[in-house]
Amino acid sequence: MALHWSSGLAVAVAAALAVSALFPAGAAGHPPLPGPLVPQFYEHTCPQMQALVGAIVAKEHAKDPRMAASLLRLHFHDCFVQGCDASVLLDADGSGRFTTEKRSNPNRDSLRGYEVIDEIKAALEHACPHTVSCADIAAVAARDSTVLTGGPGWEVPLGRRDSLTASLSGSNNLIPAPNDTLPTITAKFRNQGLDVVDLVALSGAHTIGDSRCVSFRQRLYSQNNDGRPDPTLNPAYAAKLRGRCPRSGGDQILFALDPATQFRFDNQYYKNILAMNGLLSSDEVLLTQSHETMELVKSYAASNELFFDHFAKSMVKMGNISPLTGHNGEIRKNCRRVNHF
Repeated sequence: MALHWSSGLAVAVAAALAVSALFPAGAAGHPPLPGPLVPQFYEHTCPQMQALVGAIVAKEHAKDPRMAASLLRLHFHDCFVQGCDASVLLDADGSGRFTTEKRSNPNRDSLRGYEVIDEIKAALEHACPHTVSCADIAAVAARDSTVLTGGPGWEVPLGRRDSLTASLSGSNNLIPAPNDTLPTITAKFRNQGLDVVDLVALSGAHTIGDSRCVSFRQRLYSQNNDGRPDPTLNPAYAAKLRGRCPRSGGDQILFALDPATQFRFDNQYYKNILAMNGLLSSDEVLLTQSHETMELVKSYAASNELFFDHFAKSMVKMGNISPLTGHNGEIRKNCRRVNHF
């Protein structure tokens, strides 16, 4: 399938090449992580892989500044269900073998970026047929989205393969929810082999992107089913939010997770939390329900460099959750469906 380049893509290609030059496969000082995934996986079979991914991500980000956060979230929601295997990208196949994760509570009406992954996959199938997995595309797109918005970069270990199934129940039960308590969120991270540092660092992805009114409404009107707003939410901020998020209706109205620097990846998210301006309950509990997470919030608020360092390391760690490698899974030709029933 030929890729039809837009007139503005040349600039995006240059930007993507600049990004990929910062993280060449096997760069000195960045030895491959132990395990089956290595940054050099496509060095001989598809050397242009990362530049192509980066070019399309840059092009789509230029058209829609929300897309960076969407692609980052897509990778997160993929890895927490069955591992980083692109199961989240599968549509219902009509066979009844599985139900698409796209209809789960965390994903329905909110997860996006599928068309960008489709565009990247089409370009790679043209350049290197049946070589690059959808799971690896999602991982590199998440890294490039972070860099494009001013965040840290990292070498992405590669070599994942794509799943043959999806798990609606896994998506409903394993992905942390905005109203989960901190012990529940911690348990969900621990279930994936991620620790408290990973939890607080990866929560910093909320420095970009949006959330829907339905995800935090209870904080504005009846946090504990007592008709009172959440006492850990800044009253002035709550009043402002109530102006656009009504007691009923308006579920899909979007609000910036970090209104101060909505499209810039930085440590402002943690400063917001310290000021009781965390939008979601799952944000603010990092300050109020644990001394350990509170100290991490304070550390990241004080040091953008520390946050970036921990975020990059935690993204690599998350990207290594239960990958399919070797002869397991497949390399999908179309990210939305398995190759054969």
